[in-house]
Amino acid sequence: MRLSGVDTIAFVSYIAVVVVVSLTASRQKEHTEGYFLAGRNLSWWLIGLSLIASNISTEHLVGMSGKGFELGLAIASFEWIAAVALVPVALVLLPRFLERRIYTLPEYLEWRYNSTARAIMAFYLMVLYVLAAMAGILYTGGLALEGIFGVNLYYGVWGIGLLTGAYTVYGGLKAVVWSDLIQGLTLLAGGTLVFVLGLDKVGGFSNFLAVNADKLHMVLPLDHAEMPWSIFALGIWIPNICYWGLNQFITQRVLAAKDLAAGQRGILFAAFLKLWIPFIAVLPGIMAHQLYGEEIAKGDHAYAYFVQELLPPGLHGIMFAALLGAVMSSLDSMLNSASTIFTIDLYGRYLAGAHATDKDLVRIGRWATASFVTIACLVAPELRHMGSIYDYMQSAWNFIWPGTLAVFAMGILSKKTTASAAVLGLIASVPLYAVFLAILEGQYLNASALAALCTFILVIVTSHVFPVSPKEPVPPKEAVQSQSEFKEFFVGSPSIKIASLVIIMCTTSLYIFFW
Repeated sequence: MRLSGVDTIAFVSYIAVVVVVSLTASRQKEHTEGYFLAGRNLSWWLIGLSLIASNISTEHLVGMSGKGFELGLAIASFEWIAAVALVPVALVLLPRFLERRIYTLPEYLEWRYNSTARAIMAFYLMVLYVLAAMAGILYTGGLALEGIFGVNLYYGVWGIGLLTGAYTVYGGLKAVVWSDLIQGLTLLAGGTLVFVLGLDKVGGFSNFLAVNADKLHMVLPLDHAEMPWSIFALGIWIPNICYWGLNQFITQRVLAAKDLAAGQRGILFAAFLKLWIPFIAVLPGIMAHQLYGEEIAKGDHAYAYFVQELLPPGLHGIMFAALLGAVMSSLDSMLNSASTIFTIDLYGRYLAGAHATDKDLVRIGRWATASFVTIACLVAPELRHMGSIYDYMQSAWNFIWPGTLAVFAMGILSKKTTASAAVLGLIASVPLYAVFLAILEGQYLNASALAALCTFILVIVTSHVFPVSPKEPVPPKEAVQSQSEFKEFFVGSPSIKIASLVIIMCTTSLYIFFW
C-alpha cells in the first residue's frame, strides 16, 4: 500500500500531535506520585478511554481478527465477558485498592500477606510484560505495518519501540493517558470505518449474517478444540477478571483516579466500549474469510490483507495512524507499569535504602522503561516462529492468573488465609497450569480453570493445616473507612448499579442474538 502526499502529511501530523500533547500534559511531574500515578487526579472519561486504548492493540486487530478468520465469532467471548467482568472490578476490587492508596497490585499483597508474596507477583508481572505482552504487541504491530505498508518487520518493531519509549520515559503515566486519549479515539474511528466499509463490500449486514451463519455462533460444542462451551463455567472468567482487576498495566490508571466515583465510572464506561470491540476486531476477520478466504494463507494476515484490499486512496494515512496508535497505546501503558513495578516493588523495596528520594525513584523508573523497551524490541521479531500470536499471549498470561486470582480472592474473602499459603499458591499455580495445559493439549482456558481450582484448594487447606505461627506477621485488620464515599460505593451508588445492570443485559442480548 503506497501512501500519497496527503496520507503522509496526515500521518506525520498525527504523530506530532500525540508527542506534543503527551509531553505538554506531563510537565513538572518529578515526584513518584506524579510520574507513576499522574498525581492521582484522573477523570472518569479519561480513565475509560485510556483503559480501552491500553487494552486494544494489534493483538486484537491482527490476532483476534485472525482468530475470527479461522474460528469465527466465538473468540469475541473474550471481549463480551470482559464487559461483565468489569462490574465486580468496579464494585468489589477498586474500593479496596483505592482505600489503601497503593501504587501497585503487588504492594497490596504485602499489606495483606508479606513481602515475599509481593516480590513473587512483581517478578511474574515484569517478566510477562516484557517477554509476552510488549514483545507480542511490537511483533503484531510490525507485522501489520509490513503486511499493509511494506515496512520491514525489524524496522517497524524498532521504530514503534523507540518512538513510544521516548515519550513514556519522559512523561510517565500522565503522558501515557493523554496519548491514549488521542490514540483510543483514532483506533475506534479507524476500526469503525473499516467495519462500515467492509459491510458495504459484503453486501450489507443481512447478507453478511446469511452467508457466514456457520461462523457467527458464540456457543460451540463441548468437543470443540479451542472454545468448547465448558469454558463459560470458569475458564473464560479467570483471565478476564485477572486481566481487568489484577493486572498492573490496566489498573494503574484506575489507581490514579481522583476519587472512587471517577474510578468506578471510568471502569463501566470502558465496559460499554468493550461491547463494540468485536465489531471492529473480529467481524472484519470473518469478512476477510468470506471475500478472500482462498487468497489468505494464515489467519494473522487476514486484517492486513482485508484493509489493503478495502481502503480507497486517501484513507491509508488514517489507517496507518490507527494501527500505530493501537500499538503505542498498549505499549506505553505496559512500559510505564513494568517500570512502576520494578521501581516501587523491587528497587524501592529492596535496593534503594532509606535515603532514596523521589527524584532517585523517577530516574530509576526512566532507566527501567528504556531497558524494558529495548529487550522487548529484541525479542519481538523472534515471535514469528510461533503459531497464532493471540493464542501465544493468552496462554502465557494464564501461567500466573490462576494463582493470582486465588491469592487475591482468598485474601479478601477470608481473614484466615495465611501468608505462607499465599506464597505457596503463587508458586504452585505455574507448574499446575503447565501440567493441565499438556494434558488438555493446549486448551489453555480449561487448563487455567483446573489450575485455579487446585490452587484455591491448596491455599484453603494450607491455611487451615498450618495456621499463622507467632513468627509470621498477622495480616493487619481492615482499616476503618475514613470517608463515607467508600461505604457508599462498596456496593455501588444507584447510578453505578443501574449502569452495571445495563452492561449485563446488553451482553446477554448479544449472546442470545449470536447463540
